[in-house]
Amino acid sequence: MASSLAVCRLHMKGRGSLVKYLRKVDSYLHRTIGTNVVSAQEEREGCKSLYAVQAERQEQAERSVLISCHTRTNEKKFLKYLSMHGDINKYFFYESYGMYAVVEFANRESLASLFEEAAIPIVSHESMVPFKSRLLSLRNLGSADPPNQQSGQRCQSQTTIPINELIQRLSKEGSIDQQMTSLTDVYQLTEENSRLRFLVCSLLKDIAAAYFPECTIKPFGSSVNGFGKLGCDLDMFLDLDGISGRNAKMPKSGFLLEYQMKQTNSERAVTQSILSVIGDCVDQFGPGCVGVQKILNARCPLVRFAHQPSGFQCDLTANNSFRSWSEWDVSWVQIRTAACQVAMKSTELLYLYGELDPRVRHLVFTVRCWARAHAITSSIPGAWITNFSLTVMVLFFLQRRSPSVIPTLDHLRDLAGPADKSFIEGNDCTFVSDFGKIHLQSNPETLERLLCEFFEFYATFPFNKMSISIRQGKELNKPEVAPLHIQNPFETTLNVSKNVNATQLDRFVALCKESSWLLQQTETSKARGGNVEKAPAPWGLASLLVPLQVAVTKGRKKRRPEPASERIKSLLASLKNPNQQKKS
Repeated sequence: MASSLAVCRLHMKGRGSLVKYLRKVDSYLHRTIGTNVVSAQEEREGCKSLYAVQAERQEQAERSVLISCHTRTNEKKFLKYLSMHGDINKYFFYESYGMYAVVEFANRESLASLFEEAAIPIVSHESMVPFKSRLLSLRNLGSADPPNQQSGQRCQSQTTIPINELIQRLSKEGSIDQQMTSLTDVYQLTEENSRLRFLVCSLLKDIAAAYFPECTIKPFGSSVNGFGKLGCDLDMFLDLDGISGRNAKMPKSGFLLEYQMKQTNSERAVTQSILSVIGDCVDQFGPGCVGVQKILNARCPLVRFAHQPSGFQCDLTANNSFRSWSEWDVSWVQIRTAACQVAMKSTELLYLYGELDPRVRHLVFTVRCWARAHAITSSIPGAWITNFSLTVMVLFFLQRRSPSVIPTLDHLRDLAGPADKSFIEGNDCTFVSDFGKIHLQSNPETLERLLCEFFEFYATFPFNKMSISIRQGKELNKPEVAPLHIQNPFETTLNVSKNVNATQLDRFVALCKESSWLLQQTETSKARGGNVEKAPAPWGLASLLVPLQVAVTKGRKKRRPEPASERIKSLLASLKNPNQQKKS
């Protein structure tokens, strides 16, 4: 098939030098999948900045390979063979259109040794594009393991569990706090999934480096902001800021060499040209990249495609910065394409908030899961509330607690140093990056308390006249006629929830009222044990994830705390009488 993966194959051959590696390899075989083989350096005290985390992940990705394996590949033999080329820091298996393994070596020299043995595949009815990458295919030329022999591989999950299975799991927890923590553990990106995302970026960088050798490709958005869900898309940007020669000093006299380069009438045109060429290369040369679409006329031009070996849906954009005078500073500052660069700053801001207090992530994951269970959010573009809008609403609620759980964006800006200063097309995107400068107030509220108060807060919020602003941390007069107005944290004249219509907002408010009332009921707020034959009935957070039919009414007057549907009544009845049998 023409779209089949054209990858190099590794031939497992007997080598006399293998014996001297056996003792070293034995230490690897006693470790579980996904466990570091060598001791990791102790982390610095305090939280790492997003840039530090990205740099570490990028370095790991540069030393890694992605190998397609047979499902019956013997793990012990697999590790012995690869260890002949050098020490392995980490490895894990996963499934996506077949079995794959991510292997990180201790140094890049091991990759060179590995590639010396890799062969270009020979096929009879197709021609190969001779582009070599770190996506390889393992072929066993010796005796294969019997079909009934267990390989012992433990595959890392790359997707979330079904909602019904999640409800059953949460129903077994002992408190709502434990339920919210368990939900986060199930939904958030794992370390292995994060490594795979950076590896895909690194593989694409190898393609782009043919034209821009000093470029990098970095993930942004949900892949790195700490709020990503297993299975979420992989957003990437081609970073050209690191290309040398941009900051060359102009000599006062003598000679100066300059590169001759093509010129266009706008930075946007340059970005479109770059992405068009890179998109063609990914389509024609990128192993495993299918369904490539070049969406160059969007506000933020991008290339969209599916990366089959990882299972990720990918969006690739680019930045091509230039120098311009800024009236907000007495020095030169970098002005970039707003749509893409504001997204990068939003990624950094969300990461910072998530690192300040663990309750932030737990509450965001819980509210997002609740919203998806009741179709408040959707993967299809439309009038629904987006995950980003929901996240901002959670942050705003936490700022409004007394004392506040997290600081306002204006406060983070005031703490910023000179190196943190950032202006993007006139928008102040400055905030502190040093966690040591941020001193939080002491707020002892539990996750259960915060969840209940979140629903109560937005069940009574004056959406008809007030706007939400995490920059100032207070309600503002709504500047435009829109059902829901959430101020963009950086482009403050924009409404990030402009797409939401009145019907969807009314559904959100009604569900907040029902969920707030449900959490206050004794029958649903306390754990109820099950038995061996019967799983425990949904309670607490689990009961909130059961689909409800709510009556949406015009106006948002506070109603008496009573169930608005027969669905809730039947749920409460089943909780009161869990062992009652229906009479025939």
